[in-house]
Amino acid sequence: MNIDLRPFFVLWIILATVVIALIVRRKMVASHEDDSLHVLQGAPMIQQVAIANKLDQIDKWGKILTVIAVVFGLLVGAAYVYQVWVQSTQIQPGA
Repeated sequence: MNIDLRPFFVLWIILATVVIALIVRRKMVASHEDDSLHVLQGAPMIQQVAIANKLDQIDKWGKILTVIAVVFGLLVGAAYVYQVWVQSTQIQPGA
């Protein structure tokens, strides 16, 4: 049983790249965030709410994709270790 794991590895790299891109995107959006609270002013408060909503969405997708990337990476790693173990325990013909 020799399965080529390269396509799965490439998919894992793509998932990890998307997670890293979300981290960078979150940093960029958070850099525009104002740390002081504007309660009585209309425009800054609306902008704060919009940025907070963007950060919430990025955080939600970041958490989901991080869990998927970690679990998928562990599964690909386990499949590789299992494949190497099975190959090492098989008796070679002519040996």
